[in-house]
Amino acid sequence: MHLTPDQIVFFRVGFVHINATIACTWLLIALLTGTSWLVTRHLAGPEEARSRWQNALEIVVGTIREQIRVVCPAGADTYLPFIGSLFLFITFSSVLEILPGWHAPTASLSTTAALAISTGVAVPVFGVLSQGLGGYFRHYLRPTPIMLPFHLLSETSRNLALALRLFGNIMSEALIGAMLLAIAPFFFPVPMQMLALLTGVIQAYVFSILSMVYIASAVNRGQDQESKS
Repeated sequence: MHLTPDQIVFFRVGFVHINATIACTWLLIALLTGTSWLVTRHLAGPEEARSRWQNALEIVVGTIREQIRVVCPAGADTYLPFIGSLFLFITFSSVLEILPGWHAPTASLSTTAALAISTGVAVPVFGVLSQGLGGYFRHYLRPTPIMLPFHLLSETSRNLALALRLFGNIMSEALIGAMLLAIAPFFFPVPMQMLALLTGVIQAYVFSILSMVYIASAVNRGQDQESKS
């Protein structure tokens, strides 16, 4: 039993190797990119007949946009590409486990760490775009410059918690499923596949919403300071 897809190596030449995490990540990116291109290349207008694929896409995009607006009412379209990409990548990473031979990239700590780093970079980027460079980084020195290392530690631990939470939940679900299948292979396959689908969607939602909360906090921080002053 492999604990993570990092341990499944398909190709190795010297120090260069392609494991299941890398291969499945590339396949998932190609699948999402290709599907998005196919669905959006001939979009119908408001008064034209729409395909089922376009209707499904609009439902997904609209649902994600509404969830973003719950956290941050202003500027939902600004954060939609980033948050939507996080949600879809994490969701389909787990959902595709119904396919034989698929290994969820999010069962690897390297993948969840990369996703958490992406959120860690997006937070100051959106904060700077909203408040300006000085306005955003000024909060690190409030209420006193002594708080600088504590602010940095708080954000670092927050991103670490994002990575570990997603990795732990996805990996534990896979391990539990493997053990149950080993004990009773004729009874648990279908329930475990349904559990994998549900777990993937829930974890994608939690990760995306937490990322949006961190971004909204950074964006609204300057407005809060102005209102207090």
